Amino acid sequence: MLLSVFLLVALAAFAAWLLLRALLPNFCRRLLDQSNARSSHSQPTPRGGGVVFVLVAASASAISLFGAVFSGLPGLLGSLFAMLALPLLALPLAVVGFLDDHHNLSSGLRYGVQLVTALLLILVSPLPLPRLALPLLLIAVTAVINFTNFMDGLDGLVAGCMAVALSALLLRLTSPWPLWSLVGALVGFLLWNWSPAKVFMGDVGSTFLGAVYAGLVLQAPSWPEALGLLLVATPLLGDAFLCVPRRLLAGQRVFQAHRLHLFQRLHQAGWPHARVSTLYIIATAVLSLALLIGGWPWVVVIAVFELFVGFLLDRHIAVPFAVASQS
Repeated sequence: MLLSVFLLVALAAFAAWLLLRALLPNFCRRLLDQSNARSSHSQPTPRGGGVVFVLVAASASAISLFGAVFSGLPGLLGSLFAMLALPLLALPLAVVGFLDDHHNLSSGLRYGVQLVTALLLILVSPLPLPRLALPLLLIAVTAVINFTNFMDGLDGLVAGCMAVALSALLLRLTSPWPLWSLVGALVGFLLWNWSPAKVFMGDVGSTFLGAVYAGLVLQAPSWPEALGLLLVATPLLGDAFLCVPRRLLAGQRVFQAHRLHLFQRLHQAGWPHARVSTLYIIATAVLSLALLIGGWPWVVVIAVFELFVGFLLDRHIAVPFAVASQS
């Protein structure tokens, strides 16, 4: 089993790397992201590269589901089907993200597709759900999608953290092996996205990753376990989550582009892309090990500790929030 997973990850990484190499000239012509006052990069860089890991993961899921249907695999309509279907359920988000990278779609349309995707992810979840909790859970799932998108602002940050976090969730949930293709494809993409990045993932990749991650969290056997799975991504999601109320209290428009996340202010303080991304990836890896060794109680404790470390970085190293707000 482990050998099969390793071979699949390696094959998916090579496929994503090769596909992105072929698509990169087209991205440079059509999807060049020009740097501006709010950017963390100084050179024009193409975006939309996330399409490669979307295609690899969706293809692997489609092929495995097709094979499972025709082989009459027992339990197809249970958790196996739900997990295999996750990349396909998130595919409409990737399509909308790809179109948004090209044409800047309306926020209403984007959020509408997010709500539909969130509802589908909830419907295939085995977790018990009181009816009154559905609106809150819809908001929570769309928040994970948007927070993942918000954090895609530094070379290798989201791809690296998600590759680690998804690996931990797949191991914890004993997920079907085709889902490992997403981890491998992220590794292949990361070879192009690491600092200095030759391509960004764009909304097509970040919203897709957020949806798949939320879907895996909802496949937990219990709500405490779901909390543990969610908190594995504390470095990413916690940064975005804590930035929102600070901006609201400062009277700022939450959905307006900005450079006020902790990772952005650490970069403004002189930390290079690679150092910030490595810090976040290591923090995610520690939480992943905690999940696999001690379960959700360990994750909760270490997540609180990491949030405290983030507070210290915010106070003593990062450019102050008030100063960054004026730039």
